Amino acid sequence: MTSAVQVLEKSAAPAEFETAAPVVERQSSRLLAPALRLAWRVLKPTVVIALFLALWETAPRLGLVDEVFLPRFSVVARAFAELVASGEMWEHVSTSLTRSLIGFTLALLVAIPVGIGIAWYKPVADFLNPILELFRNTAALALLPVFVLILGIGETSKVALVLYASFFPILLNTITGVRTVDPLLIKSAVSLGFGPLRLFQKVVLPAAVPSIFTGVRMAAASSILVLIAAEMVGARAGLGYLITAAQQNFQIPDMYAGILAISLLGLTFNGILVALERRFSRWRNHS
Repeated sequence: MTSAVQVLEKSAAPAEFETAAPVVERQSSRLLAPALRLAWRVLKPTVVIALFLALWETAPRLGLVDEVFLPRFSVVARAFAELVASGEMWEHVSTSLTRSLIGFTLALLVAIPVGIGIAWYKPVADFLNPILELFRNTAALALLPVFVLILGIGETSKVALVLYASFFPILLNTITGVRTVDPLLIKSAVSLGFGPLRLFQKVVLPAAVPSIFTGVRMAAASSILVLIAAEMVGARAGLGYLITAAQQNFQIPDMYAGILAISLLGLTFNGILVALERRFSRWRNHS
């Protein structure tokens, strides 16, 4: 009797193993596929940046460009490290970052409510559109002398310029986001008894978030670029000042180190805003 049971167990074991093996393989493949996609998503931009830096390093070595005017990346990286070690880089970055954040935050606090008012209430749009259209087509840098004359060469004029440059991308994308909400969503919410305030809070504003964040990201890029240009004209600190001073003193590696710092600052800004956009539009990612 015991031998018969043992024979049955031995004969059944391979069959169980054969049925379990495909299940394990499917489960492992399901776990492996997202990991590979994530690895490729991270690896792809890394490869592109690495190739760009390799080209930057080798082009001056091979004499394709004049090393006096385009130093090797290793030379620029060393200059960047020296500026960081001395504390000079942090002084310029913190100055530019403070100016940019103040102007950008003020633009957010003003542009989003104004954009909502223009998109939601026609009398507000009729009243504000003429003056907004006039200033929207005037470049921020063209008004730099005006800001300096009226507000002085100090911090106020630079913050005001950043506010002006950031205001219109946020404003226009807020208007677009609110006006392009699906009318069926609004009708459905009204039929469910939503009042104006709850309708706006629960339906209109969440649906407009992606468009608003597009404007916010555009404004973040504009705020940095306009501020750097303003710092090149009249400032005693900031990344724009660092680049101009290094160029005038023919400290070319320091100039490129300042440009590299601007790129890293822009990437950091954009990464934070993308993360916030995903957080506030999580419903859209799962739909």
